Amino acid sequence: MTAAIRAERPFTSANGYLMTAVGAGLIALGVATLVRGIAGVGGRLLAAGLLLSGALVLAGLYMLQPNTSALLLLFGEYRGTDRSEGLRWANPLLVKRKLSLRARNLNAPTLKVNDRRGNPVEISAAVVWRVRDTAQAVFEVDDFELFVKVQAEAALRHLASQYAYDQGEDAEADGPEVTLRGSIDEVAAALKTELQARFADAGVEVIDAKLTHLAYAPEIAQVMLRRQQAEAIISARRKIVTGAVTMVEAALQGLSEREIVHLDDERKAAMVSNLLVVLCSDKDTQPILNAGTLYN
Repeated sequence: MTAAIRAERPFTSANGYLMTAVGAGLIALGVATLVRGIAGVGGRLLAAGLLLSGALVLAGLYMLQPNTSALLLLFGEYRGTDRSEGLRWANPLLVKRKLSLRARNLNAPTLKVNDRRGNPVEISAAVVWRVRDTAQAVFEVDDFELFVKVQAEAALRHLASQYAYDQGEDAEADGPEVTLRGSIDEVAAALKTELQARFADAGVEVIDAKLTHLAYAPEIAQVMLRRQQAEAIISARRKIVTGAVTMVEAALQGLSEREIVHLDDERKAAMVSNLLVVLCSDKDTQPILNAGTLYN
């Protein structure tokens, strides 16, 4: 049976300026009592009591800056969290533990993990987070800052294993694939969701999470680069051939419609061959003048 998670409770503190005046007044009365020299043991005890009371009142003062909280404990018992600003006052016996509520940055180290296809990749991320529940952050985990760091690395490793680095060869048949390189927004949203689930027990809220580094591991980087170059060349050639076929078709259709020249099938085949060579070649073509006929 799991223990119940301790949640934050609000604590209402007193106005620190008012309590400062009270403490200073008690001390002033104690000093005045001593100065006037009230006779007897009772007078000395009264003065000592006033001075001690004033000191105890002033001992309960503490100051909170914006986006700063104070957890108050009485003999180890959690009494609540004060999120007020300025000079505040609480029971002097309460231990005040201050905790920042400001947004913090975590730059995860570059990790070497395997993606969904088993390719080794290097990945890193920047996470913006802050404490949402002070009681959970302090009492549910031993060190919430270390907890955030370790869980962020674990979430990043798990994320990398869920997606491929780049599109695979079967991407066209199966439709668009969510990848680490090509789906930045989707991957960032998935990372933020997983981080929030892991940080929930520590009372930590994820504000933003983005990948800051993504690359193939050095041992396969050159191979993958050549593969990407080959895919780019194939794609470019495919577009060139498609455009050349369209241009040849338009040229033959224009010649036929305008009756500029009449070509039989053999002449059309020769013309198509020459045009495709000219249009698809990656080097400048050299014209050759035919002094005879097509058949000589």
